[in-house]
Amino acid sequence: MKRIQSKLNTHSSEYRTFKAHNQKLVSDFHQKQEMARFSRPQRDVERLQKQNKMMPRERLDHLLDPGTPFLEFSSLAANMAYDGNAPGASCITGIGIVGGREVVINASDSSVKGGAWYPLTVKKMVRATDIALENRLPMIHMCDSAGGFLPLQSDLFGDKYMAGRIFRNQTQLSKLGCKQLSLVFGNCTAGGAYVPALSDYSVIVNGTGAVFLGGPALVKAATGEEVSVDELGGAKMHTTVSGTCDYYAANEIEAIKIGREIVEQWEQPTKYALQRETPEDPYYDPNELYGIIPDDVKKQFDMREVIARIVDGSRFAEYQPNYGETMICGFANLMGYKVGILGNNGVLFNDSSLKAAHFIELCNQNHVPLIFLQNITGFMVGKEYERAGITKDGAKMIMAHACAEVPKFTVMTNGSFGAGNYGMCGRAFDSRTLFSWPNSEISVMGPEQAANVLLTVKLQQLKRNGIEPDAKELDEIRAQVLANYENQTSAYFTSSEIWDDGIIDPVATRNALAISLEASLNRPFGDPNYGVFRL
Repeated sequence: MKRIQSKLNTHSSEYRTFKAHNQKLVSDFHQKQEMARFSRPQRDVERLQKQNKMMPRERLDHLLDPGTPFLEFSSLAANMAYDGNAPGASCITGIGIVGGREVVINASDSSVKGGAWYPLTVKKMVRATDIALENRLPMIHMCDSAGGFLPLQSDLFGDKYMAGRIFRNQTQLSKLGCKQLSLVFGNCTAGGAYVPALSDYSVIVNGTGAVFLGGPALVKAATGEEVSVDELGGAKMHTTVSGTCDYYAANEIEAIKIGREIVEQWEQPTKYALQRETPEDPYYDPNELYGIIPDDVKKQFDMREVIARIVDGSRFAEYQPNYGETMICGFANLMGYKVGILGNNGVLFNDSSLKAAHFIELCNQNHVPLIFLQNITGFMVGKEYERAGITKDGAKMIMAHACAEVPKFTVMTNGSFGAGNYGMCGRAFDSRTLFSWPNSEISVMGPEQAANVLLTVKLQQLKRNGIEPDAKELDEIRAQVLANYENQTSAYFTSSEIWDDGIIDPVATRNALAISLEASLNRPFGDPNYGVFRL
């Protein structure tokens, strides 16, 4: 494969402007992430200390193999919800290495409202179990939760993808032979009791760990029976009487030690034999990504410059380089593994959509995983393009990747608007992981277009009613639309609502994709199989 010939001028004023802008965005992101991970009221820290409990991330440090990476998901989940009272959505999820084995970890954050489940906590936990299912990975649950946050119970309990989906997914993991271990550090109450009960293995800590469908207060209210926490669901009772838990631990360190010993007995999976060469660092410095991405989502950049700072040796075998030039397609290696990459260099036209569809088919046929680098305003609109079949050509592209059997991974590098989000494998289309850069934006259309559409509708309404448009009123509508879009299209809103698997520093993209790709190889690739393409 040829090395991409970068045209980036690192001495230009534009490069320096973009670099300063993006470094500020990344600095703000890291600061927000640090706050979400570690900033807690002193009373909550002291509460855990009095209970002889470690902070959740201390437990994680003891569990993971030393010196190994941890790919955390949705670190800023709920950052714009619940008045900021549930940093990280009250739990920690990610892929890590324990006993030399890749595992998905779901850890309660008991430093936030006692680990209570908010609606977005449930969504984050469901997503973690989905990732385990999609990649056939074992799971470790680090349990310490007060249960559902009752004031919002109607938003976390009854529907298909609410709390019950966690337990449903646990049963499916067991059915597929994906091992599960629960480490019970604190309460597992009500529905949460089923997390350890549905796990293959469980370890419970004496004095703090407890598993019961109803706590002492509920038992007394329901039956009149008075019983202590330990009598009702403590470590000694569950490991000697009920058999609900397997192993008794005197403290948290011992529980983690027992847990690691359990995981070390699990068989190592046979991974899919994806074509691989010797890994090689990118030829171009990944830090130059800061100077490539513009300071305005409306400004264009060459996606080849991004690819050159992510893939091995900055080498890229481009497919149909002279056709459908607003879509960049080609083959590269990522940490040695062969991948197919699709990146936007402008709006999707008929030719670029067809080019992408054909390239996806080639990758699927040859069992090559797909990486989508999104910077898309959408598919081209207008009379000429509709007559040429842009809708059905876009549908071909969507059909191709939606039915692809190979693993898919998506990175929101800048803009993601309208049906372009769908064509480039947005959240609805089952990417194994989807990450956002801090500068990225997502919405049904760009803010300017949305404001213009709403103004047009408002003008038509006024004219039908014989009312002369008021310029001030129209300006206010436009300003309100733009303000709402600025808030709700941001990467922080996207991540808060768990529309992605987390915001990442652009420089970390290569590692995030590599860990995701490695994890995906635990599941065999399916044979190519498609629906009906409208020709």
